[in-house]
Amino acid sequence: MPEPGEISPDALQQRLERILLGGKRKYTRLEVAEKAGVPEERSRRLWRALGFATVDDDEVVFTDADIEAIRTADQLMNSGLIDPSIELAVTRALGQHLSRLAEWQVHMLWTMITENKEIGSSERQIGRLVERLLPELEKVQEFVWRRHLAAYAGRAMALPDEDLEARTEVVGFVDMVGYTRLTRQVDEDELTDILDRFESVATEVIADHHGRIVKMIGDEVLFVADSAVDGAEIALALSERADADETLPSVRAGLASGRILSRFGDVYGSVVNLAARLTSTARPGTILVDKELATELSEFPQFEVRTRRPVSVRGYNRLRPSSLRRARDRPSGMFASSQQLAAEMLGLVDATPDPTPAPDEVEDATADSLPPRPRSKRRRR
Repeated sequence: MPEPGEISPDALQQRLERILLGGKRKYTRLEVAEKAGVPEERSRRLWRALGFATVDDDEVVFTDADIEAIRTADQLMNSGLIDPSIELAVTRALGQHLSRLAEWQVHMLWTMITENKEIGSSERQIGRLVERLLPELEKVQEFVWRRHLAAYAGRAMALPDEDLEARTEVVGFVDMVGYTRLTRQVDEDELTDILDRFESVATEVIADHHGRIVKMIGDEVLFVADSAVDGAEIALALSERADADETLPSVRAGLASGRILSRFGDVYGSVVNLAARLTSTARPGTILVDKELATELSEFPQFEVRTRRPVSVRGYNRLRPSSLRRARDRPSGMFASSQQLAAEMLGLVDATPDPTPAPDEVEDATADSLPPRPRSKRRRR
């Protein structure tokens, strides 16, 4: 028995279930299938695909809302809107994405309760809080969903001949350098702050340059962009923002351009693998691009693309990357040659080529063989 003033976990769970599930648990899975008019085996497949735990046939865990949900899902499948061959794949994607959202929302709610004892002094008060918040969360989620629908629908209408699943995109990975070591050096609160900051910066930069986040993978963000310039600007801006932010480690990036398969919110194909390999090869603070993207970017004067020596990575025996950075403010072409010749004639510079390459050229030539340099900026504690 809980002490006076303490919350009973069982009572709280029952109260929240009635609120969130729309009533008491009173049906078995077989009864739900029968009442919904859905074949028993199909209801089992849908339940599993949504990511819910398997239940025994005689276990009473379902509500009236489950009956209506199964019936609606079955009608949607039978309408012809969703091809039967991808029925389970669609269901799995829906379950996986909403599961992550629900986990975050529960964590947010529980943090609010534990940090404010007045809010969470009893299961009755917590129940009232959830009842008040639930409709607001649903409104926000529906708004965001509709805005994304509008954005993707607009893109589809603008490019009616394009295959929305298999299309040409710039794929980029940007990850924080030394993340594994960092996890051993900081506590959980500080690590959370770093991850939140990285995700916030990545979201802002990618949105500003018309890209789309595919997913955050711990210390790494995977994004796509429609144009070479947008992809390059995202990688450069993220690198610059990380260098300027003392709370973040340096980042490195890899970009590749080509045909990808976009499926249920994720992307697949050799171009995605190539971008990942380039990222693993890049040094801290550098950006590597594949040959196709380097050719596209070389036409834009705001970028400097420099070919690097071939490297061997998993799946690619002789991968020849190029480094990407912003173009330096210096004269080029015929005007630059004239300036150099005049300087040599006046004795202002030595006409004999310097056999020692510049530091950045050394870095470019040996990036795949040298260990990462230590960070120079100091982290705030």
